[in-house]
Amino acid sequence: MIVDLTGLAPDLLKEMYRRMVLVREFELRAIAERRIGLIPGFIHASIGQEASAVGVGMAMRAEDVFTSTHRGHGHLIGKGGDVARMMAELAARSTGYCGGRGGSLHIADFALGSLGANGIVAGGIPIAVGAALAFAMRGEDRVAVSFFGDGAANEGAFHEALNLAGLWRLPVVFICENNLYGEGTPQHKQAPIADLALRAESYAFRGVIVDGNDAPAVYRAASEALSQARQGLGPTLIECKTYRWHGHYEGDPQVYKPAGELQEWQQRCPIVRLGAALIATNILSEADLEAIRQSVRAQLDEAVAYARRSPHPQPEEALAGVYAETHNGKVF
Repeated sequence: MIVDLTGLAPDLLKEMYRRMVLVREFELRAIAERRIGLIPGFIHASIGQEASAVGVGMAMRAEDVFTSTHRGHGHLIGKGGDVARMMAELAARSTGYCGGRGGSLHIADFALGSLGANGIVAGGIPIAVGAALAFAMRGEDRVAVSFFGDGAANEGAFHEALNLAGLWRLPVVFICENNLYGEGTPQHKQAPIADLALRAESYAFRGVIVDGNDAPAVYRAASEALSQARQGLGPTLIECKTYRWHGHYEGDPQVYKPAGELQEWQQRCPIVRLGAALIATNILSEADLEAIRQSVRAQLDEAVAYARRSPHPQPEEALAGVYAETHNGKVF
């Protein structure tokens, strides 16, 4: 399982490694802070899947947009999200991305291009297609990206959105993070095919399968798909074969996973693999990698401190950002 770094700039690879470590450490820290009471609600960790989030995030341009999922911390960090504002949002503080109202499952940052994480399975896919339609109608050189899991590929919204995207040749890239499980149901019990990328053929555009634990490979696949979308060549469905180390949510006993499966996938850790390749090519040393890890942990210490000293939203702010349609003086 050699990671090929050919043709990629050392600075890009160093940042790719740093962002993957930041995703991993952010989630580990968030899990720990939830256990001691800072963070309310559920956490759906993407530990083990860092390469897909960062590989795609770093391939996007600043003006590109994306939709995320309930397992979306990595997607925001992958495109350069602020972990202090993220931690504050998870902690339900007013300094968070959504003023403490969105929480882990619904973080959004339009300035960064995040149209929002979504607690509804497949809910973000039509939103990305709508954004891509807007870009096409306005003649803008922008692409929409939609992240989703293998379970979402069996939802009606997936098929309807891909059908329109293929019909209208929209500038959108679909990223299926196939981690083998939809909640506790193995992927082979959800779909009659193992390779979900094959479904793109039904909608007349490309389907690509990539090692989702190889960040440079994901980056290359995403870069090509984004380039084709900008050229008017239509969408691409990229299936990243990966695996989540933790349960569907923190506290999930994971009794549905066969013995030895987790350990097998841990041997394919995307962070370890990229780190080994950076050392083998003399781009970084083991001391350099450790320095990055320590720097990231210090950054997260500051993020947690920021969240702790930030205020909770006030009761009188409860309806801020809530909108209703009016007609003839009546609210609907």
